[in-house]
Amino acid sequence: MDSLTLIREFLDSRLGVPPGQVVPDAALAALGVDSLMMLELVFECEDRFGVTLDKNLKSPKTVGELVTLVDRLRDAQS
Repeated sequence: MDSLTLIREFLDSRLGVPPGQVVPDAALAALGVDSLMMLELVFECEDRFGVTLDKNLKSPKTVGELVTLVDRLRDAQS
């Protein structure tokens, strides 16, 4: 599974956001992702992909930024 698919499934199941709206340019806040939901999404990515996100990283603002962050970590930690 790729990062974008995971994010789409997560937002669909938790917030009812249609997968077609979860595109790289979409602002996470506009999709209903608040700070608590961001933590849940980060934990989901960590669990599914076996990566550890640095807690001091700047929070991504868009779906694309989150995908890039997770993909870089997957590449670096694999």
